[in-house]
Amino acid sequence: MKVSDFNYELPEELIAQDPLEKRSDSRLMVLNRKKNTIEHKHFRDIVEYLSPGDCLVINDTKVIPARLLGVKPDTGAAVEVLLLRNHGDRVWEALVRPGKKLKPGAEVSFGDGLLTGVVEQVIEGGNRMIRFSYEGVWEEILDQLGEMPLPPYITHKLKDKDRYQTVYATHEGSAAAPTAGLHFTPELMAELEEKGVRITRLTLHVGLGTFRPVKVDTIEEHHMHSEFFELSEEAAEQINRTKAEGGRVISVGTTSTRTLESVARLQAVEGSEEGEFQPLCACSGWTDIFIYPGYRFRVVDSLITNFHLPESTLIMLVSAFYDREHVLEAYHTAVEERYRFFSFGDAMLLL
Repeated sequence: MKVSDFNYELPEELIAQDPLEKRSDSRLMVLNRKKNTIEHKHFRDIVEYLSPGDCLVINDTKVIPARLLGVKPDTGAAVEVLLLRNHGDRVWEALVRPGKKLKPGAEVSFGDGLLTGVVEQVIEGGNRMIRFSYEGVWEEILDQLGEMPLPPYITHKLKDKDRYQTVYATHEGSAAAPTAGLHFTPELMAELEEKGVRITRLTLHVGLGTFRPVKVDTIEEHHMHSEFFELSEEAAEQINRTKAEGGRVISVGTTSTRTLESVARLQAVEGSEEGEFQPLCACSGWTDIFIYPGYRFRVVDSLITNFHLPESTLIMLVSAFYDREHVLEAYHTAVEERYRFFSFGDAMLLL
């Protein structure tokens, strides 16, 4: 299957540059896969589509202010460091710009020396391993010096860091937000719980590979980046109970979806059929699962997601959940109806 099969035309003015004042005021396109219908709602209306006994699965990862602007002390040259993965012992894997100025041994200073780093290694793909030095608490220093690592298509400066976090963000470690969850408010979640919807948390730390373009011609040749996930015993029990009682597992975002399907694949009993649900167990590790058309979902029954970039792995996952033709038709409709696209944009519910 060609990567170009997942392309669509998007006017630049439909890329949302700023979040709405109220999260749940975003629009919601509802796709019914059985009826092949499209409805236009607002996100707060999602309560109408969830039933008592359903299980809403959210990703409680928290974005760290991973974008650091610094200088090389020896030349004064400006550099940018984007933290990707903590390797322990004050060493981080990072994306740097400009790379030619940050070779092994290069020093970087941030905040007039409040934080310093030394490039120890250039690894595959051009990322750097940087060892940092500082006095005090790392999280406090990062919060003081770092900026939110917004996607490259967002050119406006974010006024409030919390608007690039979900209201339930808990476990720090992401370089990007699980954006489908940005539409929820505490009031909306309380309304869902009052209706009898179970809300279950898992964690997947989102890497910047989410935004990297697919550089091959056929999707089968693409290799996904790895991301750390964790599914607790409580979450597994709630999902198993929901399935046993005939409820739906409704995944908030592609990150929650990839986690659930990764656990199901890892724990699948030999000889089981593709798409067959089997009870889940608590699990943690790294996943590079790539979901594209032809994949049969074992766990997820419904999906809440944003509108994604053309030719991205994210739109491929959504196309696997419905089908490519209907998804692209929905995207064309979204363009005609002037929906807002990407991270700060509107949402889609696939039933």
